[in-house]
Amino acid sequence: MQVNLANNLIPKYIPKETKSVRLHFEFENDKRKMTTDEFWEFCEENRKVRAELTKEGDVIVMPPTGFQTSDRNSEINFQLKLWNKENKNGKITESNGGFILPNGAIYAPDASWTSNERLEKFTPEEKKKFLPLCPDFVIELRSESDNLSELKNKMAEYIENGAKLGWLIDPKNKEVSVYRANGEIEILENPTKISGEIVLKGFELDLTEIW
Repeated sequence: MQVNLANNLIPKYIPKETKSVRLHFEFENDKRKMTTDEFWEFCEENRKVRAELTKEGDVIVMPPTGFQTSDRNSEINFQLKLWNKENKNGKITESNGGFILPNGAIYAPDASWTSNERLEKFTPEEKKKFLPLCPDFVIELRSESDNLSELKNKMAEYIENGAKLGWLIDPKNKEVSVYRANGEIEILENPTKISGEIVLKGFELDLTEIW
């Protein structure tokens, strides 16, 4: 059954404090969850909706970001892309690039980098859909509508599923939480720059453009 979510399922009124809408699908087999192919079809049929799939099988529908967050995210991706054009050792994705994590969740980080070595095993056809891997490096940028605790949980999931380095950038508090593969979390207060360390050799994000 094909249902256009944008026209049929989203209510006309949502309370103003709402940060996201979570859709839970129940199947005849209680243990069954939405498959990655079904989620792909869900997204194809509801292109106006930005969504992610949790490891529990719930679909999280997220509102568009405001101008300021969009501008900040563009700046982050611009700096990453510029560095990557010089190095040519991987690929950058922005907030529309979905990845299937080993735990079954399908997330689209605000920015990510994946090495060419890991991408070589995928065919051009496979790259047209969500890639079944966790990026080497991920960034989540907190927007006004984001729940900070949920973002922290998502960052932990990235690391648990193979990310080597992750940054949670919180412009509201001018903080960057650095997540490393060994489980270490470092909190940087009002940094002006942050290093990509050995994962992104030679990359430094200029945060004066973000704050």
